[in-house]
Amino acid sequence: MLTILAVIFPAIAGIAASILPEAAHQESKGGWGILPKISMDAVRGNRNARYALISLITAFLSLLAIFFGRPVTLIEFSENVTLRFELDALGKFFLIAVLILYTAVVFYAFEYMTMEENQNVFFAFLYVSLGALIAVCASGNLVTVYLFFEMATLTTVPLVLHEGTKPAIAAGMKYLFYSIGGALMGLFGVFFIYFYGAAGRNFQLGGFLDEAVSSGHRGMILTAVFIAIIGFGTKAGLYPMHGWLPTAHPIAPAPASALLSGIIAKAGVIAVVRLVYYSVGADYLRGTWVQMTWMILAMLTIFMGSMMAFLEKNMKKRLAFSTISQISYIMLALSTLSDTGVRGGLIHMMSHAVSKGCLFLCAGIFIYKLGKREVSDLVGIGKQMPITMWCFTIASLSLVGIPPMGGFLSKWVIAMAALNDGMGVLTFLPVVILLISALLTAGYLLPISFHAFFPGEDYDGPTENKEPTRLMTIPMICLCAASLFMGMFGVRVLWF
Repeated sequence: MLTILAVIFPAIAGIAASILPEAAHQESKGGWGILPKISMDAVRGNRNARYALISLITAFLSLLAIFFGRPVTLIEFSENVTLRFELDALGKFFLIAVLILYTAVVFYAFEYMTMEENQNVFFAFLYVSLGALIAVCASGNLVTVYLFFEMATLTTVPLVLHEGTKPAIAAGMKYLFYSIGGALMGLFGVFFIYFYGAAGRNFQLGGFLDEAVSSGHRGMILTAVFIAIIGFGTKAGLYPMHGWLPTAHPIAPAPASALLSGIIAKAGVIAVVRLVYYSVGADYLRGTWVQMTWMILAMLTIFMGSMMAFLEKNMKKRLAFSTISQISYIMLALSTLSDTGVRGGLIHMMSHAVSKGCLFLCAGIFIYKLGKREVSDLVGIGKQMPITMWCFTIASLSLVGIPPMGGFLSKWVIAMAALNDGMGVLTFLPVVILLISALLTAGYLLPISFHAFFPGEDYDGPTENKEPTRLMTIPMICLCAASLFMGMFGVRVLWF
């Protein structure tokens, strides 16, 4: 029950907390004449206090579920199709990443969202999506993963189209269509895996395919698995289903962009891990055309995303292309079908979540405080926002892969996994791609910091302090600290 409570609490409490301020605001206008009039600042303060409390209680309930939660089957649709929750080591690790980023973003959004309308709607969907992602982490079988994977999509579309402009609506629809298309491809794979699965169909490391039933159908199963990998990989930006990312991220509010890039896109990673390692089994795919094609697509996506980010001039769009590249590092690691690859992928999942989340929060500050969206506008900004730019720089160093940041450790482990896979040219080609991508990442991130702090002797721009409040800076500092922690202790925190 602890796990179920952790899933439903943020959704219900977030909706309730979002409705109550609306009523208070009506009364503050004298709409009902029942309670004394109150200022909008008081309404906002009460609302933020409720949201902060919801975040803390959700984190507490999730930690209780991590340490004391027990497997529970909520609904039995049929004999082998159930809605089941079971937090194993993998789910716990993903859940911690979800809690870290969501908590940081919520406090940051208290100030940022004052520039946006319909703040209550934004926070309501944010908390519903949090509940959906907790459910994805805690899912005990593929059906449960799929159901809440879809719910995570439907509840995050409003975050993308929040501004309500034509570009925002178009971006939200593109995100929705891509995600639904990918989910249907994933469902195609789920059908076949369940059909050829052993009784129960619950997750187990090594897979649950029934050898007797699946014998003679290997080609069909491999095709279904590959389609499902591409489908679930849509959320993670895997080529050729990556098109929604550079459209949705720039148009969404910065807190939503941080969540989409940092953790929501990784719902696809969770689904792929559950599909490959816990349903089909890595041994079933090792050495097949599925593994080779998957690895090639991941490398292509890494290179393409890095190159597009290098050429992009809009700050948030550059970070979106970077996300396409960086999440495919995880896909590349998983495609090695090795324990080392999984470890490297999980370390990169966490380090990228906190680093890219921090970068999008920094980009939001540039917009919120200065109205700057283009990379060229950030020259000399370090003189106005030293704390923000130091956070941007530290997060950038992690994405590039500079020790002792988390990005260095994850890329090192991924490279070791690739070198040990023994697949001919695919043994060393991933390492080459990783090095090229690291150089491109340095090329599209580090010059921003350099020109921000060292604009040149002829710089005559503003120098007055424009740092935001601690509501925005402390979450970024915490995310930078988390990235450093992963670089120093990442291997030790993996629980399996």
